[in-house]
Formats: sequence, structure tokens, C-alpha cells
Amino acid sequence: MTKRNSRYDLLFEPVTIGPKITKNRFYQVPHCNGMGHRYPRAMAEMRGVKAEGGWGVVCTEECSIHPTSDLSPATLMRLWDDEDLPVHELMIEKIHRHDALAGIQLVHNGFEVANYVTRQPSLAPSAIPTEWFRHVHARGMDKSDIRDLRKWYVDAAVRSKRAGYDIIYTYAAHGTMTLLYQFLLSRYNHRTDEYGGSLENRVRLLKEILSDMKDAVGDSCAVALRFAVDELLGEDGMQKNEAQDIVGLLAELPDLWDVNVAAWHNDSMPSRFGVEGGQERYIDFVKALTTKPVVGVGRFTSPDTMVSQIKRGVIDLIGAARPSIADPFLPNKIDQGLEDEIRECIGCNMCTSGDFLAHPMRCTQNPTMGEEWRRQWHPVNIAQAGSSDSVLIVGGGPAGLEAAVALSDRGYEVTLSEAGEKLGGRVLRESSLASLSQWQRVADHRSYLLSQRANVQTYTDSTLTTEDILDAGIAHIAIATGASWREDFYGIQHPQSLTVTDPSMITGVDSVLAGVMPSGKVMVYDDDHYYLASAIAEQLARSGVEVVLVTAAADIAEWTHNTLENEHIQIRLRELGVQIVCNKEIKDVEAGKVTLACVYIGKTEVHEVSTVIPLTSRVASNQLYTKLFESQARWADSGIKSVTAIGDCHIPATIAMAVYAGHEYARELDVPESHKGVFRRELGLGGE
Repeated sequence: MTKRNSRYDLLFEPVTIGPKITKNRFYQVPHCNGMGHRYPRAMAEMRGVKAEGGWGVVCTEECSIHPTSDLSPATLMRLWDDEDLPVHELMIEKIHRHDALAGIQLVHNGFEVANYVTRQPSLAPSAIPTEWFRHVHARGMDKSDIRDLRKWYVDAAVRSKRAGYDIIYTYAAHGTMTLLYQFLLSRYNHRTDEYGGSLENRVRLLKEILSDMKDAVGDSCAVALRFAVDELLGEDGMQKNEAQDIVGLLAELPDLWDVNVAAWHNDSMPSRFGVEGGQERYIDFVKALTTKPVVGVGRFTSPDTMVSQIKRGVIDLIGAARPSIADPFLPNKIDQGLEDEIRECIGCNMCTSGDFLAHPMRCTQNPTMGEEWRRQWHPVNIAQAGSSDSVLIVGGGPAGLEAAVALSDRGYEVTLSEAGEKLGGRVLRESSLASLSQWQRVADHRSYLLSQRANVQTYTDSTLTTEDILDAGIAHIAIATGASWREDFYGIQHPQSLTVTDPSMITGVDSVLAGVMPSGKVMVYDDDHYYLASAIAEQLARSGVEVVLVTAAADIAEWTHNTLENEHIQIRLRELGVQIVCNKEIKDVEAGKVTLACVYIGKTEVHEVSTVIPLTSRVASNQLYTKLFESQARWADSGIKSVTAIGDCHIPATIAMAVYAGHEYARELDVPESHKGVFRRELGLGGE
């Protein structure tokens, strides 16, 4: 085993948190995962794998304490009564098995929930409409409600202790998402009693609940406070000066301060808009006001950045959500001197979409995330090769690279052939856009690993023909030749190709990603609704081009609401002067002008532009795959046993799906057909 670099020894020191001691400074802060109480085995195995990977503390996601805080339709944790305990006990056992501490984040969401399942009235400091769920109002709490809330927190804390948790959270962070934070904010707390008005009054309930929990469980459990020190709203929200006063009032009460910024889209800042360690300037005051340990986050993947923040007194514990998802074994890799092999988070926030869409989380970098129990995919361990057959992978994009890495891990002899000068495929092209530069990590990580493998031969500038493959004498062929962007507007809004009057006005996405940046006034037409159209519009605007971004949807980059990017995209494009046009489809493209039509009533308008870039849909580049199947009669003589299309070559989708497809191919090679694509279903904790 490689020896740990001594400059990282600091990261492996124990830290005392109340009555508990962590084995190191790696702390998986609470994060959603789309599994929760509906998929308890998947959730427990995912958390357990992180503990196995070396995280000293592993926490739950939000855990609702009462039916008046029903988070449906989101799939999170709950602890309403003893019937919920088995889900927690299952997870805790998995975490404790690897000598890690288990933490639970107790929450009441106040007016952020509509209680769709329980049909209970929503609660708030003062009467107000619920924020995320329209047409429902929250009731302003009276004194009996406050007494009830305090009891609910104590009851949940006692149950948490009985379940076996080591760290029990009081949650007042992520802006308006929590009732206790709502009490702190004067824009929502309009009370005139001892729980409203002055800051000391608005802090009162939080202080009481912390004290209640300490009295109830503090003898054997650490009580933590998660607190957002800034909402980045200026005078309209929580700011540093007010946060300093709050920390001062509560300084020694919790056993741990978990501090961040609000709202969630600022805390889990996409890499397009923030850098590693970017929260330091907001949270750096906390340690000076308390003797208790402080944990903070910042999409940490570099051990040098981690050590720097600890040495400079910013934090005591390295908090992580997304980096622990991208690489559950990050701590162990640092401990074993394998920091060059860390699978670094790219900050795309594909993981957060699981919470918004209520499905088990996935990750662009880590295809095993969410599959630890369901498909029994471990992020490090993988079954050895089922035969001595060799494998040829044609295409070095995300699917091909992931397949090559996983196949080499299994022990297969792998040949990877890439037609371009460098490995990376679409990742290489898309990360050439400045705002997506961090996404290059998808290719860099896998290219580095392949460079260390003796059983992998990699060739670039290598365009293979059908005859080349038939002559190669390799048993298994994986075609990962990607996809290309259409230029005929075929897509969601235009289910048939659109015939344009002047085709010379069209510049394709692939040309733009190859470095062809048009001049003049450019219209970007987005029928893809994810990140790429806005990234191209931003790049063009930064180069001085006048840009109009058009979409048939009611909002630009519509799907990015699920990845916490949308608000940042809206701000960035408007600051750059990009004209935004929604609810319009393209009817015609003529010389120097484009005719748009309202998607509802068909009313037209004309825009004078010099170029149109259509982002509508992609078509699989599967010509080589098709030709190989036309030559199937020759496979046996060539020693070919299988030919498989993977990734975008099979079905164009996200980078995350391409990586997943490459990994799935590698896992299932030499597996009986009846076992391919099989996953376990959760039918309740009573049976498999």
C-alpha cells in the first residue's frame, strides 16, 4: 500500500464533538439523495459505503420530526414515531460497522411544506402563504404550537438516541427551508411577543430547542447546529453582521457548528458559478466566536485546500456532500497516498436532481452512486473478468473511457481507439466553454487512471473501419462513437425537420464547440432545455457578440431548476445583456432574419440576426456499429463474440448517462443475458 503524504496527517487527527470523538476530520454533512424512507436499503448501503470509504462522520439528509412537516413529494427521511426507527437503525448499523459516527439532521420545514400526504395545516412564525407549494397558506403559530414544537424536537432527539445516532442536529440553514430559520428572519417573523421583534427574541426559540435537546440527550450524544450565516440577499436577508450576533448569543450551546450560506443553490454552488472553498469568506468569523468545533463545506476535493483551511483556523472538520457522492472513498485515497486517483466532483449538480424529481440520486462522475444496494455496485470493488477475452472500445468519450477503466479493473486486456487527438469526446468539446471547464475532470480522471494500467493500450488519432475491427482478432467490441447535434431543428418542439429558407444562416452546435464562434447578432435556439444553450450564449456574450436566447418553454434552461443552476444562469445572462425570449418557436430562417411564433396563439415576430445556433436534439453516430452488424456473418471467423453500442452512440443523453452506460457494459461483460439489467426492488423492510 502506498504511504500517506505526511503533509496530510492533519486530516486524520481525531476531533472531539461533545461526548463523541471522530476518527478523522472528514465529515459527510447532511445531504438529500432521493432515497430516504421510500428506498431504505439503498439509502443505508449508500451511507455505509461512505463510512467504508473513510468518512469519520456520515449524516442523514433532512429528517422530518412531525406530520406537520410532511416533505412529500420529496423522498427524504422522517422520524414521526417509533415505526420509523427500523429505517434509521438499518443505516446506523451500516455506518457504525466501519467505525464512523452517525448523524441525523432533524427538521421542521414550517411554511416550506404543504403537507400533501398528511393534510395537516402548515406552520409558520406568522401567517403566510407556503413558499414552494402554491395555493396553500401556513398558520401563524401560537404559544401552544411553540410548546408542541419543542416537545416534537425532544421526542425526535430521544428516538434518535435510542436508534443509535451519535450526533443529533438542530437545523436552521438553507434559508427559508427550515422553521427555525424562518423564526430568525424578520421578513417572515412578524411576531410581537417574546419570539419576535428584536434579534434576541427571534433567536429565543432556537436557543430553547438547543437547550431542550442538550438536556434530553446531551449526556451521550453530540448536539449540532446547522446555521446559514448569509443568504446573499443583502439587506433583505441574513447577513454577516446579524449572523455574528447570533453565533455570539449561542456560541457555546451546541457541541458543533455546521455553517454554510443560503439558499441551497448558493450552498451547493454549481461549478459554473463558484470555486472550491468559495464559502470561506462568509464563514471565516465563526471559529473566533466559539470554542466548539466548526465544520464547513466548499466542494472540497483537493487535500491541500482542506489542510489550508484547517491550518488557517477557518474550520476544524472538512464538510462535504457532493465530493462524498463523486468519490465515497476520497478519505481513504488520501490516507493511502492515492490523492491523484480522487474522482473529483465537477459541480454539475446532477445529484440534486434526485431530490427534486423524487428518484434515487445519480452522479456524473460516480456511476455506482445510488446503485450500491440496488445493483450491488461498489465504487472500488468489482468482479474479476469472466473470461480471458480481450475488448476493443471504439471512442474515447465518457462512455468509452468509463468502460475502459472498469474493464481494466476487472482484469480484461483493453484496447481503446479514439479518432480525435485527445481523449474526452463530448466532455472535451463542452468543457472548452469557459463556464464548463471543471467538467473536464470527467475525462482527466479516467485518462489518468488508464495511463497507469498495464492492461490498457490507448490510441488517439485512430479512425477504425469495419475491416480494421474484423481484422483485429478481438473478442468483444464496444462502439462508443457518441452523437452529433442536428441542424434541422428536429426536436421536442419540431417533431419534423424544419425547412429553412436560407441554410447558410445556421451554425451547428458541433461547429461552435469546435471553436467556430459566429459574429454579428446571434440567436441561440434552445429546445434542449438543459445547460448547453445558456453556456454557449454566455460564451458568445463574453466575446462581445450580441445574443438573443430563444426557447419554446416558459423559462430558459428549464431543466436546470433541478440542478440548482437556473437562478445563477438567469442572473449571469442578464448581466451580460443577453436578450431572453420565451414561449416562442422558430417558423422560418431567411437571410438576415428569423421569424418566431408564439407557441400558444401563433402570433409572429421577426428578429434581425446574422446567425442561428439550434440546440434541439442529437443523432447517434452509429454508422460503424451498423456496418459491423451488416458484416455479422464474418464475426466468427474474426473471433468476434459480441458487438455493443454504448453511451450516446446507443441513445444520446446526459454525460452522466453515458458514464453509467460505459460502467454497466463493463460490469455485465460475460454475464448471462438473463442477469443483465437486473436490479433489486425495495418491497418494504419486511422482505427482499
